[in-house]
Amino acid sequence: MTATPAWPPQSAPRLHVETQLGEGVVVSIDGNPAHYLIAVMRVKPDDIVLLFDGRSGEWAARARDIRKRDLVLECVEQTKPPETVPDFWLCCAPIKKGRIDLIAEKACELGVAKLQPVLTRRAVVDKLNLDRLHAHLVEAAEQCGRTALPELAAMVKLDALLRDWPQGRPLFFADETGGAPLTEAFANHPGPAAFLIGPEGGFDPAERAAIRAHPQALPVSLGSRILRAETAAIAATAAWMTINGDWK
Repeated sequence: MTATPAWPPQSAPRLHVETQLGEGVVVSIDGNPAHYLIAVMRVKPDDIVLLFDGRSGEWAARARDIRKRDLVLECVEQTKPPETVPDFWLCCAPIKKGRIDLIAEKACELGVAKLQPVLTRRAVVDKLNLDRLHAHLVEAAEQCGRTALPELAAMVKLDALLRDWPQGRPLFFADETGGAPLTEAFANHPGPAAFLIGPEGGFDPAERAAIRAHPQALPVSLGSRILRAETAAIAATAAWMTINGDWK
């Protein structure tokens, strides 16, 4: 007896697009994505490509009109519903290229809803290439099966972040001088939350005092070992997802 082919095909490539998807929607693909599908993945007419737009779930799209540098994909069936994203923001100081890229990649994989870069006094980087970070978010989502991308906010200064912080959202922050145990703090404050990570050199005393003075801020300890900024960001996110997020 012949086995029924898997649907969608397990070998189908995944691609993020900006076009809002739906049954019968036609998406034109060119540039680097087209090169990837045509030259690398060897997509042929009627092959299936999985598409997601961050809003409409995942759709199986059939390839057609394939040329040397572009092709057309037509949505034929929704394969995943829109993703429910835990309401967790990761606020992090910019760090060296490569390490901030790692934070973006893992934030997407772990299910962060919003990635907020925050400029602090001891940051060794004062500018970010948001297009590059967005590309890392897209690549991570394509590879790990997410149907939604984290919101990538423009970088703000720490004082502006604190000034405009929304009421009702706890702002946990990693404080080298000590704080509540991480898991205890998370368990005592379920619901929407955010975590603030400082730069390689940590917050300076004035910044730490300003954060501690904020009514929504909750200092926490990441244990007895000193963690790099990117390690702290990944560890804190994983812990929150385990206690209050969708790992429960």
